[in-house]
Amino acid sequence: MTYDIIVIGSGPGGYVAAIRASQLGYKVAVVEKESLGGICLNWGCIPTKALLKTASVYESMTHAKDYGIIAGDVKPDFSAVIKRSRGVADKMSKGVQFLMKKNKIDVLMGMGSLAGANTVSVTDKDGAVTKHDARHIILATGARSRQLPNMPFGPKVIGYRDAMVLPTQPASMIVVGSGAIGVEFAYFYNSIGTKVTIVEFLPRLVPVEDEEVSKELERNFRKKGITVMTNSSVESVDTTGAGVKARVKTETGEVILEADILLSAVGIASNIENIGLEAAGVKTDRGKVLVDKYYRTNVAGVYAIGDITPGQALAHVASKGAVICVEAIAHAEGKYKHMPEPMDYGNIPGCTYCSPEIASVGMTEKQARDAGYELKIGKFPFSASGKASASGATEGFVKVIFDAKYGELLGTHMIGYNVTEMVAESVVARKLETTWQELLDSVHPHPTMSEGFKDAVEAALGEAIHL
Repeated sequence: MTYDIIVIGSGPGGYVAAIRASQLGYKVAVVEKESLGGICLNWGCIPTKALLKTASVYESMTHAKDYGIIAGDVKPDFSAVIKRSRGVADKMSKGVQFLMKKNKIDVLMGMGSLAGANTVSVTDKDGAVTKHDARHIILATGARSRQLPNMPFGPKVIGYRDAMVLPTQPASMIVVGSGAIGVEFAYFYNSIGTKVTIVEFLPRLVPVEDEEVSKELERNFRKKGITVMTNSSVESVDTTGAGVKARVKTETGEVILEADILLSAVGIASNIENIGLEAAGVKTDRGKVLVDKYYRTNVAGVYAIGDITPGQALAHVASKGAVICVEAIAHAEGKYKHMPEPMDYGNIPGCTYCSPEIASVGMTEKQARDAGYELKIGKFPFSASGKASASGATEGFVKVIFDAKYGELLGTHMIGYNVTEMVAESVVARKLETTWQELLDSVHPHPTMSEGFKDAVEAALGEAIHL
């Protein structure tokens, strides 16, 4: 078959690229080796949120008395929890199937690879190989759990995929790494009764976040009974016994941790192997495909988006990159009215869905100071929020960072209930180069958690009403 555009991979980068290309009049095919929707819909963003919702519901039920409700014997049904999560993922994958049909996109099931600058080879599950030509090929093959040599995966040392489908609930778990994946699973398993220990190599949890956010999360996690070990590293693991023994190097010496399961959450590795990059002459560096601001590789007609390119490995980054890539192709061919605006990687929201949730965009306080800005910083604790008190969710705060000279919003950092739904205001404000005065002149609804953002802006100016 011959297509205008073939997309290899159907995650939030790949399927979005295919749909946008179809909308712009292209004949499109998507190659997928496993399930439509990729890791995000099937093994990442969506099913983990289903697990975390279960954790939240269970926590609310176990604290029902705090809300004036008498509940009976409440306990989690682990197999039912996992079944619900898989059901949500399956529904979303079927939704992508529908979108492919709706947009008349051909789905080629199998392992896709470049067989030249304008040809894709697809090997199906039976080993049969077909070749398909296209004027443009977009690589969107995503990423997988990173494996460390001293923690090889097996029945007792697992990555995030296995953590979502364990046959039984472990009594104890060691989580190595405290990025988004690590702290989300730590929260989930702790909430349903698993004894959890987090081992983090760096000095604090969620190390990419603002330091005050890290401190607040650690305080909350310790309060929940999660053991937190920072400045620590797993040197080796022993799985010969009933569980797993991890030899951990700490600041004060070595300790042996024992648990049923060890979850390795030490990051991700791009899926760039065996997709024909070398044969096609596509340049890579440190495990990433090198692209320009419109996701063009050094080989004409070959593009790359999402986790296999430099930048934040986030679903929403992949989706936006997909649209930019396709619209740039279409503009060059007279199918789209203007060249799309390149991605602003300095204004990408990051969200972590543990409890309390974390959301941020822009510079941390340290980054802003290191960049030489004179700052005005405001912080509003949810303990002073009427809506938070009514909801029984007073943990956390909103922190805003402004350039003192011009009033530009440099960064927003939140930790608390539902803050992942609040951060978009700051993303739009930063995109529009909004100043603190314009934010204060925008009326925020009461009572809401989101008015905490306005209260934090007031605090930055020394005009706090509710503090």
